[in-house]
Amino acid sequence: MAESVLRRWMRELTAAPAVAFPGNGQMRTDVAEIAALKKEVARLRAERDILKKAAAFFAREAT
Repeated sequence: MAESVLRRWMRELTAAPAVAFPGNGQMRTDVAEIAALKKEVARLRAERDILKKAAAFFAREAT
């Protein structure tokens, strides 16, 4: 039972960090913004890595 509650909290936090814990447990806006920025940085790094691999692939195909 406790595990399902924890999973729900994690899902709510990921979906909407600013409203996941209403009341005293609500994340401060600066902390929520930092979390969102970290998530975006991770996504952008993954995209960059994919594009690097694609560029290397097509460079090999051209030779």
